[in-house]
Amino acid sequence: MTLAYLGLGSNLGRRERNLSAARRRLRQKGARILRHSRVLETEPWGVPDQPRFLNQVVEVEWDGSARLLLKVAKAVEREGGRKPTRRWGPRVIDVDILLFGDERVAEPDLSIPHPRISERQFVIEGLEELGAGGGIAPGSSHPKKLA
Repeated sequence: MTLAYLGLGSNLGRRERNLSAARRRLRQKGARILRHSRVLETEPWGVPDQPRFLNQVVEVEWDGSARLLLKVAKAVEREGGRKPTRRWGPRVIDVDILLFGDERVAEPDLSIPHPRISERQFVIEGLEELGAGGGIAPGSSHPKKLA
């Protein structure tokens, strides 16, 4: 089993319900949710002219590869009603892999740790709340250490 951290976000529809449904779908697809951070309302990132987001970080145990978890994350987004749109545009649900154990992956469609961890305050706060290594190391997108 690998300890992983996921970022969830929603800025369309019933945002709180969308986050809850994503957690339920993740469980149904084999992610053992250990804990999740509080929900934070945040300004949109990248494309400012859209509704505010609700975001949270989820700690999961995963019995499979990072690639398989990505496949599950994309399925959860599709099942939650996410439609292809412009990059960083509005979405019903977003599921990002933030960390996957101590793995580092640099592929066109999968980067672990997530390359924008240090740019998203809700991620930093959520990881700290869940005790994922005491925050982000200066100049890095990876926590100082994993819990």
